Amino acid sequence: MPDHAPSPATRAVVIGAGIGGMTAALRLAHRGLSVEVVDMAQGPGGKMRTRASVAGPVDIGPTVMTMRPVFEELFASVGARLDDHVTLEADTILARHFWRDGSTLDLHADPEASATAVRAFAGPKAEREFRAFAESARRLYEAFDRPVMREAEPNLAGLTAEVMARPSLIPSMAPGLTLAQGLRMRFSDPRLRQLFGRYATYVGGSPYRSPAILSLIWHSEASGVWRVAGGMHRLAQALHSLAQAKGARFRFGAEARRIETQDGRCTAVHLADGTRLPADVVVFNGDPKALHDGHLGPAARAVVPGRAVTPRSLSAFVWGFAAEPRGVDLAHHNVFFCEDPRVEFGDIAAGRMPRDATLYVCAQDRGGAAPVGPERFEIIMNGPPGHKATDEERRTCRTRTFETLAGMGLSFSPVPDLTHLATPADFARDFPASDGSLYGRSPHGMMATFHRPKARTALPGLYLCGGGTHPGAGIPMACLSGRHAAEAIWSDLASTSTSRRTATPGGMSTASRTMANAPSRSSAS
Repeated sequence: MPDHAPSPATRAVVIGAGIGGMTAALRLAHRGLSVEVVDMAQGPGGKMRTRASVAGPVDIGPTVMTMRPVFEELFASVGARLDDHVTLEADTILARHFWRDGSTLDLHADPEASATAVRAFAGPKAEREFRAFAESARRLYEAFDRPVMREAEPNLAGLTAEVMARPSLIPSMAPGLTLAQGLRMRFSDPRLRQLFGRYATYVGGSPYRSPAILSLIWHSEASGVWRVAGGMHRLAQALHSLAQAKGARFRFGAEARRIETQDGRCTAVHLADGTRLPADVVVFNGDPKALHDGHLGPAARAVVPGRAVTPRSLSAFVWGFAAEPRGVDLAHHNVFFCEDPRVEFGDIAAGRMPRDATLYVCAQDRGGAAPVGPERFEIIMNGPPGHKATDEERRTCRTRTFETLAGMGLSFSPVPDLTHLATPADFARDFPASDGSLYGRSPHGMMATFHRPKARTALPGLYLCGGGTHPGAGIPMACLSGRHAAEAIWSDLASTSTSRRTATPGGMSTASRTMANAPSRSSAS
């Protein structure tokens, strides 16, 4: 425990207890700031949430954990160990894939096992194509990881210089091509084009409109996929507990209504119940479109331009339930492909629930031997943002989902009823101003990455994090965004402490006294 706590501490209010918000809260509390987190939900996690079932809590949010070192670094940065707070189990099978013609393909954590499986699935030419694709994805990922994903404020000039220094990257980037077009040039088997085209949906896009460079997502997944024992929500609970141990305070069921400013900087957050929370810094961990639309008041509206939040990314129809499965053998992650992805994404682009959709099935209790009795499942069908399903469409979704799976050899007993379905309209209700979009701005267009809002805003004292903020969607990216926000705050406080001396006792600002008096809190504090 530090010899003396900062007094008075810089006050940070974090709006939203998602992975990004809790990451920022944890880092700031560890550095001695007075941190209060508010969230309109009844518990931590944001989109990483659960639904009750007879088999225990069912995850109805993110299901894939990649980039484990990002979380190891987060815990280590506050004097803790990831393994002491959650149990992670490596998925040896990354995903099991099913097609309508009866063919199946497992991709593995072992790259040689994947190449061998592709050869058995589609022949030696397909294996050669896969190996070339995997190598290209690796080179892209390694080239863009540091200057884009890890960089708090990537800029086009810096990225251009990186590429010019390594011109052999340009063919792999396939500038001007969509992911679908790039994959058509790489794979002769349409099933493999369909499989790797799905990676656009990981960040909320269509393979027919997302840039070809998104093929690098394959390397992220090929580098390791992890199960969180007990469910993904255990990770959110671990961050919540650790942040509390560092001194962060949480208010759940508390809706932020307005960010107050005085003299051009943030000074407080007002809640729906009339509470005013004084703040020296505010971290917004929600969809940035809420700021753009004025949901937090006029002062914050101008910090997020329209191009930073539009066009919108995909939404989804999500089932979360427990049942006993029958039929095909399931891995932890399973994909049941539609007949024609052009029809699926054409319907979504037109604002319709797809007539024939690929279905992702997360068998949350798989990974070893199949359990006995009811198991927990999450099923995701991509959908359009802004969609408002009628009661008839909800019934149609149930029919399409479970008849499609039955036709491909997978059935459930009992078949879940409509109370187990979340639609785009449900996500729009739970995440204000999101339009039900799950990933913020869409990845469509070569410049999409540079249009996303960054951690530091033009309004002094206001910072952003979360899946709608750079570096983008996915729990590792949200974690990195929280790190970017915390580091921007700490950097700005340091700058303040060295460049400003306000008329406070002793000639130091609140931020200056925090900087001068606050050693990092130990893990035992």
